[in-house]
This record gives sequence, structure tokens and C-alpha cells, in this order.
Amino acid sequence: MTGYAPAKRPNQLFRNLNSKIASIPMILIAVGIFLGGSIWTVVYSFTNSKLLPRLSFVGLDQYERLWNTSRWIISIENLAIYGVLNLIFSLVVGFLLAALMDQKIRFENVFRTIFLYPFALSFIVTGLVWQWILNPEFGIQAIIRSLGWESFHFDPLYNPDIVIYGILIAGLWQGTGLVMCLMLAGLRGIDDDIWKAARVDGIPMWQTYLFIVIPMMRPVFITTLVIIASGIVKVYDLVVAQTSGGPGNASEVPAKYVYDYMFQAQNLGQGFAASTMMLVTVAIIIIPWAYLEFGGKKRG
Repeated sequence: MTGYAPAKRPNQLFRNLNSKIASIPMILIAVGIFLGGSIWTVVYSFTNSKLLPRLSFVGLDQYERLWNTSRWIISIENLAIYGVLNLIFSLVVGFLLAALMDQKIRFENVFRTIFLYPFALSFIVTGLVWQWILNPEFGIQAIIRSLGWESFHFDPLYNPDIVIYGILIAGLWQGTGLVMCLMLAGLRGIDDDIWKAARVDGIPMWQTYLFIVIPMMRPVFITTLVIIASGIVKVYDLVVAQTSGGPGNASEVPAKYVYDYMFQAQNLGQGFAASTMMLVTVAIIIIPWAYLEFGGKKRG
């Protein structure tokens, strides 16, 4: 009996060769601009560059100055408050909205469009809209006082102690719709047999979500978390549109600190140091995600 040798599988390097060739320009741009620009920024963060970049190395002086500046510390504290609360509320509210939308309600497309619409707006537009809404002279406070509650007080953008929460409101309003859509896509990917089995076993719906559905949606949650976190680190537009960093420096954030030092104070070295710290923060977010999504999987 004559045996046939199994056909050799093509080398992985040459599979989808046309697609790989077509992606070469994108790869070159990513490596040349993004990676090159990042390395350039890190190198010049160790220099005494002012108006123009120059290779006058000063070691860690820029970083020491950075972490001894109260404005930078305030920006980090604000980012931490804004980031933690934004992550928690956007994930919770987004998932709850997605769970409600997944009940096959009437006019689902209309509600989905309404919830997602704020994400289509620019952050500048969102910031200006919420600046008007939270303005005590003609916003929420003025409307409620006109109804008879003269003692009502609500002006977060003018109170340095709670101004970051006013910015948080605008951020949640814009970003929660996107989280809802991502979660809804994950819920729609759950097999109907799982829901049927849970109902047959008499498992309450909240337990089905908590112990069965949410663990199955782990990749969706991780991806959503990375998207939200990367947006939090670079938050800038909302702050500029709503408060311009005020009152005083009460709503300062790292991205605004970088912009002000690089383009207004004409201190590139300090701006590069702050940019590098933001880059490190993004790397702390991206690297664990990449490991969980790709490095932690066993290859068959």
C-alpha cells in the first residue's frame, strides 16, 4: 500500500503575504513616527531644552523639578480622582444600560442612538455644553432656584474643592454610551443556550450576570478598560473647555501641564519630562493588556 506524505503547511511568514506587504507603509509610519518620536521625547527630557531642543544633558534635574512642583502634584491627584471614578462609573453604568438594552426592548435602535450620540461630539463641544449647564447664573442652579428652591447651591466648576467632579460629569456623559455599545456587543455574543440553562436551573438573573455572563465577557471588559484608561490619561479638551485648569490650578491635569510648559512657558525640557511620565503611565496600562490578550494564551 502506497502512503502519501502529508502536504506541508505553508510557512507562517508567507501566509497572507499580500496583506502583509500592504501593511508595510503603516508599520513604517508607526515605527518611524510614534516610536521614533517617543524615543526623541525621552532623550530630550534629560536635557535643559528651552525654546528649542538642544542636547544639553542635565541628568534627572527635569524630573526632580517636576515632582517638586505643586502644579504637577495637583494634576496627578486630579487625574487619579477623575480616572478611578470614571472607570468605575462608566463600566457600571455602561454595563447596566447594556443589560437593559439586551432585554429586546421596543425602540432599541432609538435608545442606542441617543446614548451613543454624545460620543460623536468633540470634547470641546461637550466641555462648552456642560460649562453652560453647570453655570450658576443660567444653568441647573438658576433653573432650580427659579422653581422656588432659593437655597439650592450647585456650582462645581467654580468651587476648587469639587471642580474635578464637574469635569467628571461631562466625561461620563460623553463616554458611557461607547461603553454601553461595547458591553452590548459582548452580551449579544453570549449563547442563548446559556440563558435557557440558567432559567431551567432557577438561577436568578442577577446571579446569571454576576457569576456566568460577566466572567465570559472578560476580553470585552479588558478591552473596554484599556480604551477608557488610555482616554483618561490624555484628558485635556474637557478641562480646557470647562475651566482652563481653574479656579487657579484646581482642575489641572497632566496633558494641560505638558501643553503649557512646551508651548507657553517655552520650557521643552520640563514638558518632555512630563510627557515621558504620561508615556510611562500609558505603558503601564497597555503592557498588561497585551500580555493578557496575547502573551498569556497557550498556542496550539
